Amino acid sequence: MRRNGDKARDYAERHGVPKWYDDAEQLINDPDINAIYIATPPSSHEAYTVAALAAGKPVYVEKPMTVSKASAERMLAAAQQYNQKLCVAHYRREMPMFRHIRQLVQDGTIGAVRCVNLRLLQPPKPALVANTEENWRINPTISGGGYFFDLAPHQLDLMRYYFGPVKEAYGLCANQAGLYDAEDIVTGVMRMQRGVVINGIWCFTMPEGIAEDVCEIIGSEGRIRFTVFSNQYTVWVNGGEQAVTVQHPAHVQQPMIDAVVQYFLGKGPNPCPAEEAIEMMGVMETFADARGVAVV
Repeated sequence: MRRNGDKARDYAERHGVPKWYDDAEQLINDPDINAIYIATPPSSHEAYTVAALAAGKPVYVEKPMTVSKASAERMLAAAQQYNQKLCVAHYRREMPMFRHIRQLVQDGTIGAVRCVNLRLLQPPKPALVANTEENWRINPTISGGGYFFDLAPHQLDLMRYYFGPVKEAYGLCANQAGLYDAEDIVTGVMRMQRGVVINGIWCFTMPEGIAEDVCEIIGSEGRIRFTVFSNQYTVWVNGGEQAVTVQHPAHVQQPMIDAVVQYFLGKGPNPCPAEEAIEMMGVMETFADARGVAVV
C-alpha cells in the first residue's frame, strides 16, 4: 500500500505482487492478508497498528516505534486487548555482526563491561538518511524529533539488547544551528540495571570531514569498537587488536523478518518485544524532548 496508487501499482507489477492498494484500511481488512508491516512515518504508527490489531492481525512496526512513549504504551495495550502479537523493527538485533558482538560480550572476551561510548556526528544532511519527497525526519510532529529520533533508536536498542534494562537516564539537547524546529544536538547518560554506564552524543551539524559513527564497549580486559551504520569492528584484548569486516546480508532486514515470521507462527520468541522498545522511547524522551526546543 502507498498513498500514491501509481507507485504502488508499479511496485506490485515489478515484483509480482498480486494486490496493491492506495488505502490502508483496504489492506488491513483484506481477508487474504494475515500480517501487517507498518513502514509509514512514525506519526501514523499508532493508528495503523491499532487498526491492524483490531482486525485480528499481528503487526511488525518500524522504528522508532512511534512519536512518544505514551503512544507506544497505547499500542502495547491494544495488542494485549486484541490478543495479537506486536514486534518492533529493530532489525540490527538479528544481523550477524551485531549478534556476534553480543556473543563476545556475553562470553567475557573483554572481561566485565564497565562503560560504553556512543558517538554519531553527522553533517546537516546525513548520508545515512534516505532522501524523501518531504524531509519529515526533521518535523517533530511527524517523526517525534529530529535526526536523533530517526537514527539513535538503532544504537540505543542495541544497548538494550546487549545490556538489559535501563535503571536511570539523564540527558539534554539543543537546537544550535536553527536549521529546523527539532533538536540538532543531543547528549545523554544511562545506567543499566547490570551496572554498565552508557554515554552518548549525537550532533547533526558537523562538517563532512569529521563525521563519525562509533560505539565503543570497554571492559576490564579490553574493548570492542564498531560502527552501527557500517560493517566493521575491532576487538582489543591483552595489548593486541583484531580488525574484522563483516559482509551484511544483501537484504539487511531479512534475518529479522525470518525471526518475526517464526514468532507470528508460534515457532519462536519475539525478537523485539514492544516493552523493550517502549523503554527506549522513554530514554529518547529523557535525552531530547523535541517539542519546543529553544535555539541556544
